[in-house]
Amino acid sequence: MDKGTVIRTIVLFIALLNQFLVSFGLYKIPGTADQQTDFISAVFTFVMAAISWFKNNYITAKGKKQKEVLKKEGLTKAK
Repeated sequence: MDKGTVIRTIVLFIALLNQFLVSFGLYKIPGTADQQTDFISAVFTFVMAAISWFKNNYITAKGKKQKEVLKKEGLTKAK
């Protein structure tokens, strides 16, 4: 997996964990202790899920092969 996929996956996991804690009233992550931040937490989770979903993460073996083909053909962003 590339670095972007790993970072997006980790941040999404943190957002989902935070949303789980907020929904059960367990405020373990700093900054999520009042009603106003419940909304912010939900928005953060939605945004991270959307970003993770829209980005092409190439996690499966087929996806990795597709990425290799795209690189060979020069159809990916240069990194």
